[in-house]
Amino acid sequence: MKNSDILLHIRHRPFPLPDGPWIMKQVWTNLLFAHWPVNKVDLFPYLPEGLELEQWEGTPWISMSPFFMDLLRLRGLPPPPGVRQFLELNIRTYVVRDGKPGIFFLNLDASSLLAVASARLFAHLPYSHAKMSYHTEGKAIRYSSVRQTHRQEEAVFKGIYRATQPFCFHAQPGTLLHWLTERYCLYASGSKGRLYIGHIHHLPWPLQEAELHIAHNTSMRALGLAHDDTPSLLTFTKRLEVLFWPIKKIGAISDQPFAKIAELCL
Repeated sequence: MKNSDILLHIRHRPFPLPDGPWIMKQVWTNLLFAHWPVNKVDLFPYLPEGLELEQWEGTPWISMSPFFMDLLRLRGLPPPPGVRQFLELNIRTYVVRDGKPGIFFLNLDASSLLAVASARLFAHLPYSHAKMSYHTEGKAIRYSSVRQTHRQEEAVFKGIYRATQPFCFHAQPGTLLHWLTERYCLYASGSKGRLYIGHIHHLPWPLQEAELHIAHNTSMRALGLAHDDTPSLLTFTKRLEVLFWPIKKIGAISDQPFAKIAELCL
């Protein structure tokens, strides 16, 4: 789809598009959304001052998303070598600031060392390098991510997932699934208590019912998060094209965009 066509579809957004031009495009493919309710006391150590933990009917949630980054490029430039394609696994929770709902990443694993270094330096995101693999088996995806934690433990996700229905649907407003998926900004924390915001835009999530067979999963427990073995909600997305705007400082520090290479890698 043309980028101009993506920008024409904005009625589904909870707030207007940001000012200025977008600077990066990513294409996410074969993405699994796995969602769990968790205890808020487990999340409080991760939240910086200035962000409020969002809850659904009194309970916070975390989400894990393994996927294949099929394209990453800066606007007007060819895809940079070393980060055009790589694997990524995200763990996030849900926050709000000044009435603007967004996401806050607890950890992001990536198979590209360059993507990890760039995102940590320029986007203030908690990326980590992991040994990752990805294989298609018919319509199923076999996915593995193994990362060494700072305590010299292993954070592991190994599983097989697939869509279980041929057609896509959009989450309906007012539902838990809509609350979890339709988010159009991220928040990040940097040194000296600084907060940052990054805006994104895409069409409404094209979702399919999914199933997941977990062989081994300590990714969230390595972060100190207790949860059920089986996710409460699962969806699959075959492909999503995403536009990114520059990360900006917020809070007590004046807004100054970072227009540097590799601004964001979600």
